[in-house]
Amino acid sequence: MERRYRLSNGKRIRLVEGDITRIAADAIANAANSALAGGGGVDGAIHRAGGPEIMRELDEIRPRVGRLPAGQAVATGAGRLPAKYVFHAVGPVYRDGRHGEPEALASCYRTCLEMAEERGCRTISFPAISTGVYGYPPEEAARIAIGEVRRFLEQGPSSVEEVIFVQFGEPAYRIYERLLGESGLEEAQD
Repeated sequence: MERRYRLSNGKRIRLVEGDITRIAADAIANAANSALAGGGGVDGAIHRAGGPEIMRELDEIRPRVGRLPAGQAVATGAGRLPAKYVFHAVGPVYRDGRHGEPEALASCYRTCLEMAEERGCRTISFPAISTGVYGYPPEEAARIAIGEVRRFLEQGPSSVEEVIFVQFGEPAYRIYERLLGESGLEEAQD
């Protein structure tokens, strides 16, 4: 399943149901843990598909940054993935939404978008950060993700032309589809 949306400035948001490791983009955001040590879910899938080169780079980064706080990210190459970069973003563990979780989750998206801009990326794909084992309610997380991406794309000139939300499973896809439909964005037919 896939839908495409166009902003008034020509920038695009694409919604895809599928495996983020198979979607071509200049950069892939990874839902990483603060130890940058690999894990399950999307993090594990990215490391398996990308190969050991990604972890080797993280092994070099880890001594410099220590444990990465929620809301921050580091970049590596993408190994065998159909991308140039992986941005390892640490999402917040959800408690109740009143302990800085919304701000930290928004920071994940902003930071990855800024990193994409700094590297001249035209496309970046995102999973639903923090909605797996970190327990962030999917609809709340989707609202934050869509809001941050839209603000970034609407703010002015940027190398980033398209953001791809890649959802694993139809229920997650349907949440994004509904929220994007309610946002007033024009659905593109190309």
